[in-house]
Amino acid sequence: MKQNWGMGIVLVAGLVLLLSGSLYTVNQIQYAVVFQLGEVVAVRTLPGLYLKFPLIQNVRLFDNRIRTLDNNDPERFITAEKKPLLVDYFVKWKIDDPKQYYVSVGGDEQRAKIRLTQTINDDLRAAFAQRTVHEAVSGDRESIMESMRQRAEKDAQQIGVHVLDVRIRRVELPPEVTESVYRRMEAERKRVANELRSTGAGEAEKIRADADRQREVILADAFRTAQEIKGGGDAKAAALYSAAYGKNPEFYAFYRSLETYQQGFRSKADVLVLDPSAPFFRYFNSPTGTGSAPLKH
Repeated sequence: MKQNWGMGIVLVAGLVLLLSGSLYTVNQIQYAVVFQLGEVVAVRTLPGLYLKFPLIQNVRLFDNRIRTLDNNDPERFITAEKKPLLVDYFVKWKIDDPKQYYVSVGGDEQRAKIRLTQTINDDLRAAFAQRTVHEAVSGDRESIMESMRQRAEKDAQQIGVHVLDVRIRRVELPPEVTESVYRRMEAERKRVANELRSTGAGEAEKIRADADRQREVILADAFRTAQEIKGGGDAKAAALYSAAYGKNPEFYAFYRSLETYQQGFRSKADVLVLDPSAPFFRYFNSPTGTGSAPLKH
């Protein structure tokens, strides 16, 4: 009886062991590759519980999440001007074809990173060799990154990897050439500034000359208009004087004499040497201008 119980326990344990060796689980962040005697016979990309033949089949799991290839040490590249640049970049990638990934790099993440790094570095070297420092730093940076991503993706497909993005974090000059480049940039900026100042001074002279010319034209026009107005006023005044003189010549002569006296004796220092009987003193001798009374001092 005890021997039968022992045989039963051994049989149950064997079945449990056999069953546990026949089941494996794939979760949401994994791919599974099933091997039979070292050969890939199945790939599981969906999560779930799967069966395998124990002893002759084994399973290897691969992480299917997005990973980062971070270039910790900036790479050195030469531009079209033969200037060195230090470039720091990173790559976002993930396993896309687990079977091809295993066949190409043996499922070794480090080997996959080395392959991607070599591809990116070759592409960067070719891209920077065709561009100047200015183009590499500012103008063509986006196009360089997109070109790198496309070329890296094409090569990565051969090892079962999908490249999602390639980003250049930093592009800078090595310390030994930074100072000379800054001096050249400063000289160039000064040259441009001097050209702008010279152009501005020339434009200012043109504006001032044009303003002076317009001023002279405006003053000449104003003087001409003033003279025309004054002439018109004098003509109207003369007409009025003429009309008044025609109505009362004696009053007109008296009024004009008063104006003459006012102008002649404007200052106490004015001295006139005239004959007392001269017409100038006509209205001094008589209010009517006809008398011969002597001039009173």
